[in-house]
Amino acid sequence: MSEVKKKIWPGGFEAVASGKKKFEFRLADFDVKEGDTLVLEEWDPATKQYTGRKIEKKVGYVQKFGLDDYGQRRELEEKGFYIIQLE
Repeated sequence: MSEVKKKIWPGGFEAVASGKKKFEFRLADFDVKEGDTLVLEEWDPATKQYTGRKIEKKVGYVQKFGLDDYGQRRELEEKGFYIIQLE
């Protein structure tokens, strides 16, 4: 199991910290797997500095997909994505 550190902007940080947001949507430019620890470090885009606040979360599930995995590249590029949290 690994520790993966990633930047997160203040709004996203607050949503994770409050427990409201229970997912991350990220570019798959790093390795992550179930059981890893995701360390989210708050980044202030205005100052271009870390704030010093961090949250550690255990990774429960990971699904990686490409834009055309389901034959919908054009539609995804045109309409975007939803990430839906199930409760």
